[in-house]
Amino acid sequence: MVKHQPLQVYERQLCLSCITGIYGCRWKRYQRSHDDTTKWELLWSLILLLTFCLLLVWFYFWWEAHNDYSEFNWFLYNRSGEWSDGTVPILATTAAGFTYIAFLIVLALCHVALGQQLNLHWLHKIGVTAALLTTIIGVISVNQTWAQEWDVIPISLQATGPFLHIGALAAVTALSWIVAGQVTRAEKMMFQVVVVLLYVSVLLALYMVPLHITSPCIMDPATLKPRPAVIGHQGAPMLAPENTIWSFQRALQMNVTGLEADVAISMDGVPFLMRDFTLRRTTDVEKVFPDRQMDEASLFNWTDLQQLNAGRWFLKDDPFWTVHTLLQREKERIANQTVCSLEQLLELASYHNSTVVFRLRRPPPKHPCYDSWINDTLQAVQQSGVPQSLVMWTPDDNRAQVRQLAPDLIQTSVVKRSPQVLEQSGISSLLLRYNQVSREEIRNFSEAHINLTLYTVNEPWLYSVLWCSGVSSVSSEAPHVLLKVPYPIWLMRPNVYCLAWVSADLISFAVVIGIFIFQNYHMIRYRMSGMRSYNPEQIMLNAAVRRSSGDINVMKEKLIFSDFRCPNSMPVHPSMHLSVCKSSWSSSSSLPC
Repeated sequence: MVKHQPLQVYERQLCLSCITGIYGCRWKRYQRSHDDTTKWELLWSLILLLTFCLLLVWFYFWWEAHNDYSEFNWFLYNRSGEWSDGTVPILATTAAGFTYIAFLIVLALCHVALGQQLNLHWLHKIGVTAALLTTIIGVISVNQTWAQEWDVIPISLQATGPFLHIGALAAVTALSWIVAGQVTRAEKMMFQVVVVLLYVSVLLALYMVPLHITSPCIMDPATLKPRPAVIGHQGAPMLAPENTIWSFQRALQMNVTGLEADVAISMDGVPFLMRDFTLRRTTDVEKVFPDRQMDEASLFNWTDLQQLNAGRWFLKDDPFWTVHTLLQREKERIANQTVCSLEQLLELASYHNSTVVFRLRRPPPKHPCYDSWINDTLQAVQQSGVPQSLVMWTPDDNRAQVRQLAPDLIQTSVVKRSPQVLEQSGISSLLLRYNQVSREEIRNFSEAHINLTLYTVNEPWLYSVLWCSGVSSVSSEAPHVLLKVPYPIWLMRPNVYCLAWVSADLISFAVVIGIFIFQNYHMIRYRMSGMRSYNPEQIMLNAAVRRSSGDINVMKEKLIFSDFRCPNSMPVHPSMHLSVCKSSWSSSSSLPC
């Protein structure tokens, strides 16, 4: 008796071919397999997932570190002696690597959803290994040269945490479709239990994450403190050369309440504004004094310093990518800037009734003013005519003597101390980097009436977080940006956030349960109908003898690319029905084709 079985007609599946072809170079049908993924490929899948997670953190770190790009470039300059924007190659490679690895992750998920065997091509394995090693080297390098910047991650999570939680919850909820499909199609009970437990654990962890999310922006708007005052850090260095008169004038045009500068002392005892130890980056010293370009800035006298141009470098290097936004008359004024003295800055601040804070750098030991640097600076302050109540004095050396000679100066510390120690020392102001204080410490300083100024704050999100935390003032290189932040970027009442959190969890839970019920119902109905689930590539052949996957692949290849011949019958084309002689197949030890 002859049993007839229909041979399925092949249809083009470009999407599936692209997925398996790009991921594993399996472009042909007979190259694909529905067998379980090998342990070796599972290991590579784990490596791919690890690389994706590491790159995700690395990408997020550099995205949020945008506030401190200029600081990073300055660190590189101090190490190499050459100025360049080192963030550009890092951002380019990070974006390219993250996009590539994320694309492979999407392809892997598509394989799992379609029931295809994972088989990452060896070229992709090389790419994944290169991305992983490069990221690890980058992490180690940052940890050795810029370790303090890692604090930007927990600080930024105070602003982005609630929104990242919603995004992660949506992504894991969407994965429930793939997870449910794998569970319902699996034949091993142990596999089903492990997958369900793992997925439920991740889901429940996400549901509970808001319990650990603390943000100062989750507060009652009625308790929001006044807007923090903005101090121009080196003036407005994004719009003009740092530590020049024009830079400070540009900052004052942005309605800043204070000016901050770095001060060195010349050979003849004149305090002047200079951040670097040398003059190479911000002046044309290599043209005016080519033999002295590597000398320390404080080894020049004031007469020599006045001969240097301190503005053309800004137009040439464009350190903040802002030169193209400047007017022609602004560029002409920038090109004529010279080195600024502390007395000039104080006179400008006095005219505008603006606070001045400066950090004084002590000259080297063989400098003529090594012992008199405090007195020389204090004398410049007194000669400028600026009210002492506008000057924040930061050096700790001879502070008692300074307090006697100039009792109205605002005594400021750049070293973190407890409020009690600050009060005992007569210090009423504190100048720290934004990552050096916590929210609780900010509140303690505020209760002790210690004026806290944090630097360097350039991004609106960071300014908003510090505003909600109760900081009284910030020092910024971008006062023109913070001027456009009249209110925190987001502010949410605790009860509103709790409602949003519970609602998101309930919606996610309902969607996940619905997907699992649908997948399970669909599979039960399919099995009860007596039909077996075949992929469009599978050949519907019922043989009395089970064949190995290798024999089936060979059979599929022959069916696709050649005519089909049955025992005791004429050739049959694959698109026609196949008549299979059951008795002949049962007694044969090989396939009929």
